[in-house]
Amino acid sequence: MEPQIREVENNQQIHKGYVLKISLVAALGGLLFGYDTAVISGVIGSLQKKFELSTLMMGWAASSAIWGCIAGVLIAGVVSDKIGRKKTLIITAVLFLISSIVAAVPQNLTQFLVGRFIGGLGIGAASIISPLYISEVAPAKIRGILVTMYQLAIVIGINLIYFVNLKIANIGNEQWNIDTGWRYMIASGALPSILFLVLLFIVPESPRWLTNNKKPEEALNILQKINGKKEAGKILDEIQLTLRAETGKFKELFQPGIRIAMIVGVFLALFSQITGINAIIYYAPEIFKSAGFGTDSALLQTVLIGVVNTIFTFVAIGFIDKIGRKKLLLIGVAGMIICLLGIGLCYYFNVMNGPLLLIFILSYIACFASSLGPIPWVIISEIFPTKIRGIAMSVAALVLWIGVLLITQLTPWLLENLGGAYTFWLFMLNSIILFFFTMLWIPETKQRTLEEIEQSWHRKSDV
Repeated sequence: MEPQIREVENNQQIHKGYVLKISLVAALGGLLFGYDTAVISGVIGSLQKKFELSTLMMGWAASSAIWGCIAGVLIAGVVSDKIGRKKTLIITAVLFLISSIVAAVPQNLTQFLVGRFIGGLGIGAASIISPLYISEVAPAKIRGILVTMYQLAIVIGINLIYFVNLKIANIGNEQWNIDTGWRYMIASGALPSILFLVLLFIVPESPRWLTNNKKPEEALNILQKINGKKEAGKILDEIQLTLRAETGKFKELFQPGIRIAMIVGVFLALFSQITGINAIIYYAPEIFKSAGFGTDSALLQTVLIGVVNTIFTFVAIGFIDKIGRKKLLLIGVAGMIICLLGIGLCYYFNVMNGPLLLIFILSYIACFASSLGPIPWVIISEIFPTKIRGIAMSVAALVLWIGVLLITQLTPWLLENLGGAYTFWLFMLNSIILFFFTMLWIPETKQRTLEEIEQSWHRKSDV
């Protein structure tokens, strides 16, 4: 009996190891997402001086990649439904690589904006397809953990580029950074882009996409590697049964039941951004400099933000499949509300030079990273039917990137015209709205198959 038990345990370990490997590769899209978006935090100050940018143009330079993201999400879902998740991810890796080269060698601002826009196309596409791919290959019991790895990869990418920016900035003086240093910061993204591109050739296609495209034998083979022979057949039957009930048309997003899922997905996507995270991630050095820190010190504080972001994403990984998505989200958003209140009070009473502002900012990052950072990606990747998952996630991600665009474009203007206190209190108000929406509308999806989640929407009364 004991040898049989060991054989079962060994097989389970093989299955987990396989799905972990392919999920990690897909999650590298998140690393490039974080790396490529947050690189602007070290670049924007030098760009402002080199090209003599106003606050609005500063926001435009920072948000140029976001416009590419919006274009990327508009086409990524449709493209991935047509050619597959894997091939679409390969395209995103190529776009990342091109952007790292083009945006590093511009002679004027327009050329820089074009290069960043190209990178944005890749970021936007990856923001949909990476978590979508992971959710479609992951077993239900560990899907939350595996999709959260995508968010972990994002924060590792952010943390990595903060460190790279700091090291590059220390090579020369301020004028060297204005002329040359920022170019090295942008170009450094080529290395992870090449790694992502190479590793993508070892992962399989999504079994749910294969089933939807009349390739059940290939799908079954992959499902066996992930779930074992006993479970693979059951899962394939479940997928086929669900697919027969779907037509895969855009109008399905507005059908009874699925309409509720769409509302939840769009709301989560928008409020994950307009609660202020990117005001800190993209403009942290400028915020710290305005608080009286020097350039080197401000960049060092930004590295600290990245470290806290990374550490507390592991908290989400540890708890998301134990206490559930909803409870973790409520706890995290409640903490964010308190921290945003504190940041605003620091600005209002001009308590800027001591450690209090940094403590509130780091606490906000911790609350976000352990809840609102990963959970929307997990829920949005879970709640939509297979045939329209690509389209539905495109819509949700489009709204998400519009939120990113608004915050990225308007933060310098808000800080200048409203002041820090009212800017962060505005983010606090949005967090309060999100807290009550989560309490009333967002369902718990932990340890349920994608097909079970889909059926639950159909059982709910329509809105």
